[in-house]
Amino acid sequence: MAQFLVAALYKFVPLADYRALREPLFEFCRAHEVRGTLLLAEEGVNGTIAGPEAGVRAVLQYLRSDPRLSSLEHKESWAQNQPFYRLKVKLKREIVTMGVPNVQAETMAGTYVAPDEWNELIADPDVVLIDVRNDYEVAIGSFEGAVNPHTRSFTEFPEWVAQQAQSGGLLDRQKKPKVAMFCTGGIRCEKSTAYLRSQGYDEVYHLQGGILKYLETVPAVQSRWDGECFVFDERVSVGHGLRPGHYELCRACRLPLSEADKASPLYEEGVSCPHCHGTHTEDQMRRFRDRQKQVELARRRKTRHIGATMPARPALEPETDA
Repeated sequence: MAQFLVAALYKFVPLADYRALREPLFEFCRAHEVRGTLLLAEEGVNGTIAGPEAGVRAVLQYLRSDPRLSSLEHKESWAQNQPFYRLKVKLKREIVTMGVPNVQAETMAGTYVAPDEWNELIADPDVVLIDVRNDYEVAIGSFEGAVNPHTRSFTEFPEWVAQQAQSGGLLDRQKKPKVAMFCTGGIRCEKSTAYLRSQGYDEVYHLQGGILKYLETVPAVQSRWDGECFVFDERVSVGHGLRPGHYELCRACRLPLSEADKASPLYEEGVSCPHCHGTHTEDQMRRFRDRQKQVELARRRKTRHIGATMPARPALEPETDA
C-alpha cells in the first residue's frame, strides 16, 4: 500500500516578497516531514513535494493561506517510497526558466483545454501540436502526431520558435496557424503559450493540467498518448492512471533508461549509460564507481543510500514541472 502522497503544484502570480517566504516555508515543510523541491520567484511558485498525507496537505493549506495563492491547484499521486531524498526551497529568477524577460504567463497564457476535450482539438489536421518538453522527455512518450522541437532545455524554445516562424516553417508568421501545446504538468505550456501570444499568434491552446492530468483522467482505451511520461523524481516515469512506469535513472547523467539501455554494453550501473558513455572524466568515473559501491553496500544491508550529489544537469531543476 502506497504510503507517500506526491503533490505537484505551480502558480504564476506576482510575489514581490518571495525572498521572505523561503525560510518559513522551508521550516514548515521540514516540521511536517515533507521533502521535494519548491521554487520561489517574483513570478510565482513551482514544485513537487512528497511525504505523509497529513504533512503534504498541511503544506498545501499553508501555501493557500496566502491570499495570492488561495487558488493554487495541485495534482497528486502516490508512491510506495519517499521519492525525494531532500527538501529544497530555492529562490529563482523564474519558476520555469525560459530566459525571456517579461513573459506575463499569469495574464497572457493561451486557452486552457480540459483533458476530456483534448483529443478532439488535436484531431484537427489544421492544428500544430507541439511537445514543449526536452528531447530526453519526449523520447519515452508523447502524443500521437506531436512535433518534437528537439530542445535540450526550455531556454532553447524561443530560438526554435524564431526558426519555425520563418516562411515555410511550422509556425509561419504569415499564416499564424492554430497551435496546441502540452508539457508534463502545465507550467511550461503556460509560459510557452504566453510567449507565442507575445509574438503575435492568436489561436494558442494548451492542455490544462498537462500530461499528468490527462493520464490521470482519460481512460487508456480513449487515450492518444503513446509511451510513458517522465517525472522529476525517483519514480522516473508514470503511465495511465499515474501508475509507476518502467524506466530508471542513470545516476551519472540523470537520463531515463529503458531495459534496452540497461542491456547495452555501454551501461555500467551508477557509472555510465548509452546516453553519456565517454563524456565523463576519469576522476568522475572513479567517484561514480565509489558511490556505486556504497549503494550496493546499502542494498545488502537493506538500507537506503542517498549518496553523493549526482552531477547537475541544468535542465532538470529549473524545469521542475508541476
